[in-house]
Amino acid sequence: MHGEYKVPGGKLVVVDLDVVDGALRHVRVSGDFFLEPDEALSDIDRALEGAAADTDARVLAARIDAALPAGAVLFGFSGEAVGIAVRRAVTGATDWTDHDWQILHDGPQHPALHMALDEVLTAEVAAGRRPPTLRVWEWDRPAVIIGSFQSLRNEVDAGGAEKHGVTVVRRLSGGGAMFVEPDSTITYSLSVPETLVHGLSFAESYAYLDDWVLGALGDMGITAWYQPLNDIATDAGKIAGAAQKRVVAGAGAVLHHVTMSYDIDAEKMVEVLRIGREKLSDQGIASAGKRVDPLRRQTGLPRAEVIARMIASFRARYGGADGTVSDAELARARELAAHKFTSREWTARVP
Repeated sequence: MHGEYKVPGGKLVVVDLDVVDGALRHVRVSGDFFLEPDEALSDIDRALEGAAADTDARVLAARIDAALPAGAVLFGFSGEAVGIAVRRAVTGATDWTDHDWQILHDGPQHPALHMALDEVLTAEVAAGRRPPTLRVWEWDRPAVIIGSFQSLRNEVDAGGAEKHGVTVVRRLSGGGAMFVEPDSTITYSLSVPETLVHGLSFAESYAYLDDWVLGALGDMGITAWYQPLNDIATDAGKIAGAAQKRVVAGAGAVLHHVTMSYDIDAEKMVEVLRIGREKLSDQGIASAGKRVDPLRRQTGLPRAEVIARMIASFRARYGGADGTVSDAELARARELAAHKFTSREWTARVP
């Protein structure tokens, strides 16, 4: 059995092992990490030998930590990272490069259709009828997207939304409200098979699925990091928020979508969202009466160029062919948009 785990912002940990009579055997840990002293690698292998195959990653990490010599230095990884790699080996997890990725980047769409496409495409991945997919969104109008469990009236100022022509939709995933305008945000979805996050906790899967975009931002000169549970931050503050939805039908799949701030009209945002001072601070906004432009300012690039470089960075790491939404997928998404995502019953399901 073979398992790999790329530590977010760190190094790759690889574990090869056998499972014999329910226990780990012939464990071999490797990777591009740094470890002192050299002999500590054998200590890690021995610490894992004989452990029950269903042992939690944190318990495995405790075994490793107890076996390491005093003063041992693990750089770019940790005992827990090794434990995660073990769990991924035992559970048959796949790696990014095990898949033939499809990349979608179509023209502007109605916010409700974006919600519907997320549901349809992720269900198709779960059913094995669609390869793992990176979809970059384009918006045809300003919108507020509230989380699956948020109260509509607590989050959205109806008068402000009407004043600014903002469409309000509710998404499948949890998390907080997002204010978007066509030229001010960059939004993308990953629809991936559940095997890609095997062996990871819910929180760990956020960091794992965000790691590629941290690299893409780094390629553009931005030092960014994952901030638990679901944010991407830089020295200028939060620049992105992520949300997830698990699909259990078929072989299972994960929807992971991210909205990044390119150039936000903060004054308009606070007229549309019922956003308090604490939340303003969380968004990296000291005052409502200004624009917040972390990606525009930090990259100096047009929005379209930022997107193009993100896609190019993804391709360089994992490959990916240009794809399209099939006629059947689009028909199903349009039906969902019309009967679910634009309905009052769904949008106000938590009043």
